[in-house]
Formats: sequence, C-alpha cells, structure tokens
Amino acid sequence: MSRRVALVTGVTGQDGSYLAEFLLAKGYEVHGLIRRSSTFNTSRIDHIYQDPHSPNPSLFLHYGDLIDGVGLTNLIREIQPHEVYNLGAQSHVQVSFSMPQYTGQVDAVGAVGLLESIRSANIDTRFYQASTSELFGSTPPPQNEKSEFRPRSPYAAAKLMAYWCTVNYREGYGLHASNGILFNHESPRRGETFVTRKISRAVARIADGSREKLYLGNLDAIRDWGYAKEYVESMWLMLQKDEPSDYVVATGIGASVKEFAQAAFSHVGLNWEDHVTLDTKYLRPTEVDALIGDPSKANVELGWIAKTKWQDLAKLMVNSDVASLKNL
Repeated sequence: MSRRVALVTGVTGQDGSYLAEFLLAKGYEVHGLIRRSSTFNTSRIDHIYQDPHSPNPSLFLHYGDLIDGVGLTNLIREIQPHEVYNLGAQSHVQVSFSMPQYTGQVDAVGAVGLLESIRSANIDTRFYQASTSELFGSTPPPQNEKSEFRPRSPYAAAKLMAYWCTVNYREGYGLHASNGILFNHESPRRGETFVTRKISRAVARIADGSREKLYLGNLDAIRDWGYAKEYVESMWLMLQKDEPSDYVVATGIGASVKEFAQAAFSHVGLNWEDHVTLDTKYLRPTEVDALIGDPSKANVELGWIAKTKWQDLAKLMVNSDVASLKNL
C-alpha cells in the first residue's frame, strides 16, 4: 500500500518542524514548502533532512511562497497530497502592525490560494488551516468554538479571513477543511522574538553571568501556554475525522507574562524583578488582555488533552537554552 502524502507549509517553523517529525514517524511522505533565501533557514529540520538522492526518501523540500498562487497550484497538482497543513504565516502579532499589508497577503490571501488550488485540482485532499486564539481578541475568557471573534491586530484580522474562507470552502465545495484554533504554544524551537523564548534565552544568559536587562511589554497580558510538540498531534487528529470541523486546542489554564517570567527566573534561583524592565515600545496599539481556551470539544471528539502546563513549559525552555549556551 502506498504511503500517505502530506504537504506542510511553514515546515521550517516551530510547528512545521514538529509536525514533519510526527508525520515521518507515522510513515508519511512529507513535502515541505520553504522560501528561497541566500542563507540557510532550515535549522529546525536539519536533523530530519534527507538527501533526495538517497534510496526511498520520505522528506522533500520545495521552494515556494504562499503569495505565489500559480506555484501552489502546480505543486498541489504535482504531488497530489492526501493532506495539506497550512502552517505558513507572518505569525508575529507585533510585527503585523508594522507590516499589515504583507501580513494580509500571506496569512489571508495565501490560505485562499491553497484552498483554491485544492479545489481546482479536483483531488481528494484534506486541509488543515492554522487558526489562532488571537481571533478572539477582546472577547472575555474562557473562549471556545462558539465564542465571538473580535480580532485586535492585523495578524488576527488576516487569520480571521483565512478561518472563514476555510469554512466557506468546506460548506460551499465540500472540502474536508478544518480550522485548528490553537492557543499559544511554545517550545525550545520558538522564534527568538516571541515573548516566552525571549524570556527563556535571557534567563539562560543572565544565569550564565550576563548583566543584561530583559525588556518586556505588557506584563499583565494573560495567555494559555502549551507545548507545541504536543499540539501538532491535534492537527493530524482533525484530518483523521470522517467529518471536518473547527477545534480550540489549549490547556485551559492561563498565566500572565509576569508569572511566566517569574517561573523562568526562579527555576535558576533568580528574582525576576531584579532583571526585568518595562519598555513601552513593546506595547501593542490594541492590546489583548486575556486568552484562555476551553478545549472540551478537542478533548472529547479528538481524544486530545494537553499534558504540559505552563510552569513545566517555562522550565523546559530554560533548560534547553541553558544547555545551548554550554554547548557553544
């Protein structure tokens, strides 16, 4: 029996790299979309890279971009994937205020391009759209699949268009298309400008003797933080269901940025207040005060439950960055 084929956009990102590992372990043939760069940008997947000239390779990388609809269509028709996971995005909320048009092109129009490529190819492909808890914006927690969407950033607004287009292609064309509304999910592979990784890297350096200060924005913002390596399983589970749907994926537990920083610093025996300084340049024009997910539907219908809560996640990330410093 031939292997199942999956296409993963954003394969070099945090989620993409964990998902590629997960799918390869299940025997999939995995195709990843990567952007052309003059420098190497594949560090998160270097350990699973396979030379295409080796016997029976399972991982293939293709140059492309979500804003290139023709390229996406050609790739879909060439590889005929059973499953498509759209994880590619301009995913930094703060950056989206500086680059709103680009964010819209990649996160919204790019998703539509993929959906249309699948529809026009007329193949039996299941589609996963990486939605986000930022869709809920100013809606009070806990948030679930029936909560009102009130986006508070260009990033969230773009993702909202992608969300509704996924629903539209499901209802209008019968595509097996699902939205995963994932709340904040972190790991040692998180980008270095995201607040949790920014904290864990600073903690490791300060514990190693650096006298630097850690500059943060809104310390009172509350988020539901989980472990990205666990969250990618929920993506796969959604596409194994007979009927497509939309799911909130979260731990159900919230913590403030201040609490996360406190846990990270205390893990190495330091007082966070001695090292953290507020910098207003990191404040958003429109803040999102609290995002805490209700994952009941995913728990029941997918059998998925978060194992790693935010305190252990903070320790895990600090340990990884401490170890990385020692290996330099």
